[in-house]
Amino acid sequence: MSLELAGIMNSLVRLLLFILFSISTPLLGQQVSVSPGAIDDGPYFFKSNDTIAAIWIKNNNLYSRIILPDNFAGIRSMFGFSFNYNYLVKTFRQSPGFSQKFTDVDNICVISDIHGNFESYITLLKGASVIDGNLRWKFGKGHLVILGDIFDRGEKVTEILWHVFDLEKQALGAGGRVHLILGNHELMVLSGDLRYIHEKYLITQMLTGISYSGLFSGNSILGMWLRSKPAAVTINDILFIHGGISVDMIENGLTVKDINEAIYNDLIGKEPVDSSHIIKLDLLIGDNGPLWYRGFFSETGIDNQNLDKILAFYGVNHIIVGHTPGNVIRSVNNDKIFGVDAGITNGLPGELLLIKKGEFFRVDSSGIRTKL
Repeated sequence: MSLELAGIMNSLVRLLLFILFSISTPLLGQQVSVSPGAIDDGPYFFKSNDTIAAIWIKNNNLYSRIILPDNFAGIRSMFGFSFNYNYLVKTFRQSPGFSQKFTDVDNICVISDIHGNFESYITLLKGASVIDGNLRWKFGKGHLVILGDIFDRGEKVTEILWHVFDLEKQALGAGGRVHLILGNHELMVLSGDLRYIHEKYLITQMLTGISYSGLFSGNSILGMWLRSKPAAVTINDILFIHGGISVDMIENGLTVKDINEAIYNDLIGKEPVDSSHIIKLDLLIGDNGPLWYRGFFSETGIDNQNLDKILAFYGVNHIIVGHTPGNVIRSVNNDKIFGVDAGITNGLPGELLLIKKGEFFRVDSSGIRTKL
């Protein structure tokens, strides 16, 4: 590359990043105390018209680059990505699917509430033979369900997000599927609520000059990708959702399609069309909505009569949730409800739920399966 062209490229990067930074959420005067030791973070890709810019942090130094098809190979090699430039760009043309119904799936693996703990996440996926020693997909036509809350508390959120982003493509190529379902912490970060982010990401904010939410804005690759994800999915006779389903939700007639569409519209800033939509949105993002509800594993739980109404409304026999932590995966109401938040966020090794041809198994961090 000539010196003149290199200068033009650097100017484009600075201009694009200036535009992106200027429209990001302000930092609101947060005080950051940088602890000893340098951080690495990123990459974060942003799109403006037909141009993509990347920023990343290495040893507390901020780097930026305009991304083109012929230089993406270097970025891909640097961060260990397997996807190509076209797949990266295609994210902005990805239409969200609201109905989210899948059938005839023999093998399903479920994990929840990873909260930035990359090592536990990888150990569990390896133990369940979802990925191989090179962290690549080996689950064939199986489906991996991640029941939300990748964000917050831990220090390797970005690494998990990019691994899931990459694994999604690998799974599709093998005839399988990765379902990343939104949790309350995804909603919080995308909506600007940063009270639970790890201190590392306060340093990221300081070094980039962008709020953490701004790094996942609607013109970022990861931000757009996350906004396209559902809050509810049905596979076979099972409903997968982060928090749970309250009776209020079925009384308001909120189908899987309704849930996913309303939350997507909220995340992209689309205003509700009338008062009834406002009421339903308030329910969906409130304590009795699918991202925050804890009623299934409260002291009183849910009675079988109301639960059967919920199951019948969604046409399923089981509901699998995260959000409410326990020490192990457990079930209530005669195995109609399973809770898969097995304490990763509390420093426990965690567990996965494996479903093989309708049978349920706990899988621990050593890969040992226990039938439920």
